[in-house]
This record gives sequence, structure tokens and C-alpha cells, in this order.
Amino acid sequence: QVQLVESGGGLVQAGGSLRLSCAASGRTFSSYAMGWFRQAPGKEREFVAAIGLISSSTYYADSVKGRFTISRDNAKNTVYLQMNSLKPEDTAVYYCAARPRTLRVGVREYDYWGQGTQVTVSS
Repeated sequence: QVQLVESGGGLVQAGGSLRLSCAASGRTFSSYAMGWFRQAPGKEREFVAAIGLISSSTYYADSVKGRFTISRDNAKNTVYLQMNSLKPEDTAVYYCAARPRTLRVGVREYDYWGQGTQVTVSS
């Protein structure tokens, strides 16, 4: 069982930056691939970024590539999402998620989810 708690959301102007954090419980964090997803009002939850067991294994949605960076600190049981050059269309509730071992991009492929943190980007 893994419990996830996101933080770091807020209101920012277009072009600004935010860093989201996701703290995980348990001693087996290093054996989970981690993902970030987002859901805007009236839209389906969508993939943003994922990181495998090793930090060099990452994958991004085309919409955030070059602007967002996912990273993990296994010593702190935490995964991060650094978001730069934010746009109004990035406004959504951001969720972190965990699944055993292998990096995946599908919402249904993740077993554990946090409660989400709101990110609002004003124009």
C-alpha cells in the first residue's frame, strides 16, 4: 500500500513557475514508477509526466515537453514536477500516482493516487 500527498499548487501568472511535490508513505518507494496527471474542469484526466525506477527514465506529454521536469528523491520518498513557462491551459488539478516497477502513461495503469493539488494559471 502506498499513500500519496501532493503539495505546491497555487495561483500563478502565465509565464511563471511552480514546483509540485508528492510525498509517498512506505519503505518501498524506490520500487514504484511515479506519474503526474492532470484534470481540467469538464475534461478527462490526462497524462503529464512519468519517471521510472531510475531518474534517467522519464517520459512527457507533448504539451509539456521542454517546460516541465519530473524528478524523484528516493531518500525523501518524494517525486517532484517542476513547471516552467506556465500557460493558462495548464490550469487543472494535478495528481501524482504510483505503480509497481515499470513506467506507463495510461491513467488506468496506476494503482495508487493522491488527492490532487490545484494549479491555476492566469493570463
